[in-house]
Amino acid sequence: MSIGGFSAPWWFLLLIVVAAVVVGYVLALRARRRRMMRFSNLELLDRVAPRSQGWPRHVPAVLLIVSMLLLTVALAGPTAEQKVPRNRATVMLVIDVSLSMEATDVKPTRIQAAQDAATQFAKGLTPGINLGLVSFAGTATVLVAPTTERRSVVNAIANLKLAQSTATGEGIYAALQAVSGFSAVVGGADGPPPARVVLMSDGKQTVPEDLYAPRGAFTAAEEAKKEQVPISAISFGTNHGTVTIDGREVPVDVDDGSLQEVARLSGGEFYQAGSAEQLKAVYADLGEQIGYETKEADASRPWVVLGTLALIAGAGSALFLGQRLP
Repeated sequence: MSIGGFSAPWWFLLLIVVAAVVVGYVLALRARRRRMMRFSNLELLDRVAPRSQGWPRHVPAVLLIVSMLLLTVALAGPTAEQKVPRNRATVMLVIDVSLSMEATDVKPTRIQAAQDAATQFAKGLTPGINLGLVSFAGTATVLVAPTTERRSVVNAIANLKLAQSTATGEGIYAALQAVSGFSAVVGGADGPPPARVVLMSDGKQTVPEDLYAPRGAFTAAEEAKKEQVPISAISFGTNHGTVTIDGREVPVDVDDGSLQEVARLSGGEFYQAGSAEQLKAVYADLGEQIGYETKEADASRPWVVLGTLALIAGAGSALFLGQRLP
């Protein structure tokens, strides 16, 4: 039972009462002993006084004091760090569907491995989180607007289609627009819900070629920073991937550098995955980060339970050993 602090520490003043009970019990034992020693006829005392039970006779009192201590701690409101599900967050999953995703350097193919990992991510994400999906190649499409309904996202992931070119910036802008539209609808007194973009790509942006162009990836990442929507960028693939286009083999090396910069500019994190297993591990880590947050939460329940059990045990032992309650 780890404790990070107490929400109502003034309840510890009751420890003065507990200490008084301990002192009173000790004094009562001494007074009883003095009264017994007043008998001059020890043989008669042996016959009329009940036999001493030794240390077991103190068990009920000890359990009562332990119970008081445990319940005092519970009243003081102990808190501890606990993982609490997020219920208002918005996550946009942005997946690259350019032709380079046909590469087989990741088995069976990059796109199939990505679909499997993304599906697992969507199914495992905290139910209260709103999840949306964007696919991008030469253009970007919002396939699913943010929703707590996972079936539509899973179905859309399964039906991803590949196309030419890679417009990473367009994918980011489409996600930001979806987040903005959703926040305008559900935002309340607490403001818009926190949001994040999870971007997975395997190649360098080709449309436009300048990453700092008005619709480029770096410009979009800077816009995400302004809107306080960090981007978790996943670089997926290896440096020896190839695809066949128009009968010729074209190398499609993964582009770590640009995705790392996208994450940095947006205030997010960069992840590298060179296999299907690594991609699933990255998504699992993201699901843990996004789905839960660590907060100081109430941790008094175990103390209440133990205190109550100690109280019951004390009463039971008093009836069993002395045929009376303490």
